[in-house]
Amino acid sequence: MTAAPPFRASVLTLYPEMFPGPLGHALAGRALGAGLWALEAAQIRDFARDRHRSVDDTPAGGGPGMVMRADVLARAIDAVSPAGDPRPRLLMTPRGRPLTQARVRDLAAGPGAVIVCGRFEGVDERIVAARGLEEVCVGDVVLSGGEAAALLLLDACVRLIPGVMGKAESGEDESFSAGLLEYPQYTRPQDFEGLTIPQVLTSGDHARIARWRRAEAEAATRARRPDLLEPSPPCDKQATERE
Repeated sequence: MTAAPPFRASVLTLYPEMFPGPLGHALAGRALGAGLWALEAAQIRDFARDRHRSVDDTPAGGGPGMVMRADVLARAIDAVSPAGDPRPRLLMTPRGRPLTQARVRDLAAGPGAVIVCGRFEGVDERIVAARGLEEVCVGDVVLSGGEAAALLLLDACVRLIPGVMGKAESGEDESFSAGLLEYPQYTRPQDFEGLTIPQVLTSGDHARIARWRRAEAEAATRARRPDLLEPSPPCDKQATERE
C-alpha cells in the first residue's frame, strides 16, 4: 500500500481547471508526478443547493458586487476537510496578513493546507470565524480571485518539501531566509559587455566570499527593503487591513 504524500493541498475554487496550471511543470510538476505532494481542486458550485448552483448573493447593507455565501462555503470546506483534518485552512484575500517566507516554511513542514479562493467582493465574514480560516495576503494588490494567490503560495511551499529541490541547501541563502535579500549572483562568461564578475568570487577564498556575500545582502536589503531590518511587532498587535 502506497503511503499518502506528506503534503496535501486542497483548493476550493470556482475555477478548478486553473489547477495544477503552472504547478504541473518544472520542480512542482515533477514532485507532483513523483508523489512528493498531492493536489485536489474542488468546485465550490458543487455544494450549492439551488438549481442555478448559486454561490453568491447581494451584500447585506447594500453596495456593488456580490458576496460568496457562508453556507455554500461551509459545505465545501467540510467536505474536503472533515473534523480531525490537521491541515490549516487558508483564505486568500488582500485583507489577510502578509505571507512571509517563515510562514511558508512552517506550511511546507506541515501536512499541507486547505485553501479557499475568494471571488467577487469577497466572502461572508461569518465563514472566517465558523471554519477557522487564516486570512493570507500575497501582496498589496487586488486580484480577480484567490486562484493566482493560491498558486503562488503552493509554489513557495512545494519547493521546500524534502526531495523537491536537488540540493536542500538551495533554499538556505535565498531572499528572506535569513531576514535579508539575497546577494547578487554571477556566472560565465567572465566578461559580459565590459562588465566583469567581482574578483572576490573567483578568488577561491571561501571565507572572503562569504563575507562579501553577507555584506552585499545587507546593502541590498538596506537599499530596497529597509523594512526587513526593522524589529517585527508582536503578532497580536499586527493589524489586519480591511478593504
